Amino acid sequence: MTRRLLFCLLAVSALLEGTAREPGTIASQYAASDFAPTANPQAPPWKDAPAVIAENGPRGEPVPGHRTEIRSRWTNANIYFLFICPYQELHLKPNPSRTTETNELWNWDVAEVFVGSDFEHITRYKEFEVSPQGEWVDLDIDRVNPLPEGGWRWNSAFRVKSRIDAHQKIWYGEMRIPLKSIDSRPPAAGLQMRINFFRCQGRDPNRKFIAWQPTEEANFHVPQAFGLLKLVK
Repeated sequence: MTRRLLFCLLAVSALLEGTAREPGTIASQYAASDFAPTANPQAPPWKDAPAVIAENGPRGEPVPGHRTEIRSRWTNANIYFLFICPYQELHLKPNPSRTTETNELWNWDVAEVFVGSDFEHITRYKEFEVSPQGEWVDLDIDRVNPLPEGGWRWNSAFRVKSRIDAHQKIWYGEMRIPLKSIDSRPPAAGLQMRINFFRCQGRDPNRKFIAWQPTEEANFHVPQAFGLLKLVK
């Protein structure tokens, strides 16, 4: 093998490796006005919204039967996420509250958004969760200097809506999050944030964990594994 051919092969290999390491990107499409959450993928704001798929576990292993679709929209005030969540079994908290925050909601079925706007201090980000029953929790996360009580007493004023289709074995969860609670920059097309999506589903010993961008750990809180969210018009 000539030196020139070897150099070309190494260059192509490096290029392919670099491409493989590129983070996934979700586009959030602009909506001219805010809308009431419905948890309905056929509702006009959601019908043609761009989507990404999460269907593997945190280490990239397949999780059959839980192929999750996530869609996003944004307005001048809020960012919205819709989760479409096939399931095999539900693990729901007894006596759910839809009017007060539920700390440690992750012990039951949830869909989660981890999102941060600080690209220099990636260990600071926000966490938002919604359950199939419409429960919710939001947290201010600092992995280096944790906030008191894990940051769950922080309040973003976000809103959620959920719906369970027991016949199809799919649950739907929608979030409306004030952009100012995530990012101090004015919202505009082209703005990017760091993001990952997760699900916890079912009960032990068959509990399932689904991640959009693999963390390569059992833990979801691996900010260096986050993908990108981009606001588009």
